[in-house]
Amino acid sequence: MATIDYYMTLNSPWTYLGAARFAEIAARHNATVRIKPAKFGEVFAKTGGLPLPKRSPERRAYRMMELKRWRDYHGLPINLEPKHFPSDEAIGTRLVIAAALQGKDACRLALELGRSIWELESNLGDEAVVAAAAQRAGLDASAIRKAGPSDAELDRINDQNTAEALERGVFGAPSYVLPSGEFMWGQDRLEFLDRALAKSS
Repeated sequence: MATIDYYMTLNSPWTYLGAARFAEIAARHNATVRIKPAKFGEVFAKTGGLPLPKRSPERRAYRMMELKRWRDYHGLPINLEPKHFPSDEAIGTRLVIAAALQGKDACRLALELGRSIWELESNLGDEAVVAAAAQRAGLDASAIRKAGPSDAELDRINDQNTAEALERGVFGAPSYVLPSGEFMWGQDRLEFLDRALAKSS
């Protein structure tokens, strides 16, 4: 059984655009997914990337063009400039990590949290928004958080994921890392992940 380490961030439109297809590919190959939310602001700073506001006008314009292409190609009704982007993702990230530790479907939860930003124009800094996303994923946010661990431990894991991503050469989200060390960056590389998993099965 293949294992995929999934480095992602809830604020990324590319993570959201690929989330459902990634889950389908992993399920079809009976692969285990270890979701690893990371702080990509720190990753960018150490790998030569730039946060969106600091990119050139040409790069920002092309990003918008690409978002529109992929939105239309996959028929996902994302907002190209959502009202709450970037959101404070701390509450959602903690919930995703806690859900994963408890054996819940953290990938489905992350997808619904992404939908909150990119389709529903909601703010992930609002606990009610995060709870509603969890409910759509069939989960109880309050019960997950009560089961622990603490915010401090969840933040430590988030930091650990960030350091681990850098050690493994990850520089963007989403990244799908195989046990061999090979990884695919971006939802537009999911076909290559599919093919790699087919070869290993």
